[in-house]
Amino acid sequence: MSDAAAAGSSGQSPDFDSMTRDIADVPAVEVITTVAVHLMSSAAVNLGLSEEGEQHKDLDEARKLIQALAGLITASATEIGTYHAAPLRDGLKSLQLAFREASTVPDEPGQGPGEKYTGPVYG
Repeated sequence: MSDAAAAGSSGQSPDFDSMTRDIADVPAVEVITTVAVHLMSSAAVNLGLSEEGEQHKDLDEARKLIQALAGLITASATEIGTYHAAPLRDGLKSLQLAFREASTVPDEPGQGPGEKYTGPVYG
């Protein structure tokens, strides 16, 4: 049984301060990369790249997520540095290419999701 469940069953309130990390202590680069990874993961699922594949495929949702990811990476790249930005850019490019491949009518180069921030993406 977890500490929180044990505290709840005994009538004591859980000590949330010890259970959570103070957001002020989390470096910005960690917050940015965590958000980027969540956007990437969600976009991949919506592109049908998960184990369930077609069951969760939704290209409209994937487009929105990739667009947001491109904006985040582009806006924060100078702040988080090349060490952190380079793998995020690689992941973004992979998603953009996967989107183009999954589309029945692919966007023109430069018109795909996120390409207004990254420029045209070619395979």
